[in-house]
Amino acid sequence: MNTASTEFRKRVRMALADDELQHAMGRAKGGFVLNRQKAIAEFPEFHQMTDAARDIKDHVLMNLDLYLEIYEKKVLENGGQVHWARTAEEASTIVEGLCRRSGARKITKGKSMVSEEINLNEKLEKSGMQVIETDLGEYIVQLASEKPSHIIAPAVHKTRNQISKLFYKHHKPMGYADKVSERKEIVQQARSVLRNHFVESDIGITGANFLIAETGSSVIVTNEGNGDLTSVLPRMQIVVAGIEKVIPSLEDLSVFLRVLARSATGQEISAYTSLYSGPRANHADEEGPEQYHVVLVDNGRSSMLGSEYQSMLRCIRCGACLNHCTVYNVIGGHAYGSIYPGPMGSVLTPLIDGHENNTDLANACTLNGLCRTICPVHIPLPDLLRNHRTQQQRRKLTPFTGRFFFAIWVYLVRRPHFYQIVLALPIWVLNRVGRKSGVIKRIPLANGWTNSRDFPCPSAQTFQRQWRAEMRKFNA
Repeated sequence: MNTASTEFRKRVRMALADDELQHAMGRAKGGFVLNRQKAIAEFPEFHQMTDAARDIKDHVLMNLDLYLEIYEKKVLENGGQVHWARTAEEASTIVEGLCRRSGARKITKGKSMVSEEINLNEKLEKSGMQVIETDLGEYIVQLASEKPSHIIAPAVHKTRNQISKLFYKHHKPMGYADKVSERKEIVQQARSVLRNHFVESDIGITGANFLIAETGSSVIVTNEGNGDLTSVLPRMQIVVAGIEKVIPSLEDLSVFLRVLARSATGQEISAYTSLYSGPRANHADEEGPEQYHVVLVDNGRSSMLGSEYQSMLRCIRCGACLNHCTVYNVIGGHAYGSIYPGPMGSVLTPLIDGHENNTDLANACTLNGLCRTICPVHIPLPDLLRNHRTQQQRRKLTPFTGRFFFAIWVYLVRRPHFYQIVLALPIWVLNRVGRKSGVIKRIPLANGWTNSRDFPCPSAQTFQRQWRAEMRKFNA
């Protein structure tokens, strides 16, 4: 077993044994799912909107170069600048260079998964800059020296008690002597601490939910308003976004806004939807940055175009597949060992970071198909995960024992009569072992299954044997 597989399984075991994590995940998953169901039930046109969103994304991906050129032209016309980054390292270097040349000391950031992908905070901090996350969830995980565990709820793995302890530890030196434990108190203290950072910030960095080619605008969708303060108050605004975020027009944006919030949090619409198109028009303007930069990140995305994985570029980062995933809701996001967890991350991470270091992600899935059903842009996630498994098998990246087992299985299923003969004895034995209780507690070579669940007792005969017996009775 390679080192990556060993580390993955170690993280999974730790997650399963973490009582506080299990408590936090148990409380979170129901709310997301039930709120989404309610929001969709109140919007009969939801599925028509998801079809439209899929079609818009497919159209853009077929003409991505054209729409990116249109978007860049509009940004330049609006007084901004566009920077192109082929890799994560190149993207973080571009942002670091912009910050360093401006003499920035303090940087506020809105929530941005792409900035996590390119490891931006570490790059800026190594250059001596102070980076402050302003999204409450991101701020919490920053205090904990952790990465986000969910793409829309970064601190979903934290209990309120853990957050209370974090705030007391980090805010007490600032003069906050009382330990806050109620939700309103926690939010109010975070606002109070972050207020000065917003005012003192030299540069604001945000991601983008969408980029509008028609107007050259970047769109951020939030529930806290921190993205607006991050974008408007500093003298320079930097937007970091993947190249797949571009969509044609404002009319198309209205389609995505109708499906995004409902899929993500079960809201009809998020509290704040903000569009930014460039720096302030002139020095007389009281609001807006003096400089506006957009960094467009490829980092493996262009290699997906025209491939069997192109549909992954439709993803609007709503997090619905995570919220409904039976595996994610048990092990949490950090167990995946990547920035993007859950079903979408299990597909995306090997495409960005390579299969060699991420062989377990595609296999840590039940393939129950629920993620495909709830995806608002109809990404066939189970099919893409099966594609990953096939690639790993062909490249012999999976453990030898697994390949050996499946080679035997393939040999048998291609010979049905032999397959039935081979299965008859073990099925009969399992039936004898478990027929009194109806379940089997332990199966040799299958502890991975029976350590956490019971195996249902099989019938004494295979289905095909039972079928032939019934047919003989029917024809007699």
